[in-house]
Amino acid sequence: MTRAIAVIALIALVLVVFALMRRGWRARQARQGDLPAPMTTADLGASLAGAAGMYVVTTSAGDWLDRVAVHGLGVRTAGELTVHPGGVLIARRGADDVVIPAADLESVTTTSGMAGKFVERDGLLVLTWRLGPRRVDTGFRVRHAGEQTALIDALLTLPGVRRREAPGGVPDAEPTAGEAGSSGTAGTTPDADHPTDPTDPTNGTRGPSA
Repeated sequence: MTRAIAVIALIALVLVVFALMRRGWRARQARQGDLPAPMTTADLGASLAGAAGMYVVTTSAGDWLDRVAVHGLGVRTAGELTVHPGGVLIARRGADDVVIPAADLESVTTTSGMAGKFVERDGLLVLTWRLGPRRVDTGFRVRHAGEQTALIDALLTLPGVRRREAPGGVPDAEPTAGEAGSSGTAGTTPDADHPTDPTDPTNGTRGPSA
């Protein structure tokens, strides 16, 4: 009897937690009702650089815990990011593509974490751009680390796009022994307090591009 009561109480607790999460998500969507849906198609010109990986999240600019909940922008999906003279295309699997026109793109940076996704130092590429009345940050994790540099180089060829330092509030991973040692050899490691996401298709495959 006692065990049955405990099971019922646990189920009730889980249902309450899910109900609160759903309520919070809907409240967030209501607050972000002024955000228009991003473009999903456009003639951007020939590809300058591209990489497969994972679309991580879009947040309010500078606040990487304030996830955008509308238009599917808070959904983490596998995809591919390509840079074109006319802007950026993020082709997402199972969700609408995201087009960032070059005129709306402001800057690019790298970091180790956004909205619950934590990786090694500089493991996430972050684009700051304008979506309707707001500035937002979109994170993307490339599958092969070497391809990230090519993406950044291509982004910096677009008019008005600059490289910037990551905003405060989301610290990079601590230096590894290789970085701190006298040899000066750099190394990277995931944040021990935030284990690698087992659902991330880039885990276990991230490395130098072929």
